[in-house]
Amino acid sequence: MRAAPVMLAGALLLAGCGKRDDPPPAPQGDAPVSAPAPAVEPTAAMGAQVFKRCVACHTIDKDGRNGIGPNLHGVVGRPVAAHPGFGYSAAMKAKGGVWDEAALDAYLEAPLKNLPGTRMAFAGVIDAADRKALILYMEEQSE
Repeated sequence: MRAAPVMLAGALLLAGCGKRDDPPPAPQGDAPVSAPAPAVEPTAAMGAQVFKRCVACHTIDKDGRNGIGPNLHGVVGRPVAAHPGFGYSAAMKAKGGVWDEAALDAYLEAPLKNLPGTRMAFAGVIDAADRKALILYMEEQSE
């Protein structure tokens, strides 16, 4: 029966293998315990992927055709409701202003909420980074 205490002692020794006796050092100063992963900076290339949601209604090629929505070549910096040959809604015509980055960002986030009466039946681009990338892509395509 002496084997039982020896086995118990051996099991306890093995259970402690690989464990530290001392706790890990505490973080120094105001440093965070774990820093968040760096955010990915939006790019025009990312925006090209986001624009795939738009191609059912829009083109972006220079001299491209209008579809259900207007051609978006040159939209960044263009006056609202100003693309030739497209029949804009009364709400869009009344909006006024210029499609600068801030106006596009607000509109693309939630078109129906941002401009009641618009005919753009699109839920919007919820993610701010996706909107930024999309605007960068539209700017790049307008050069």
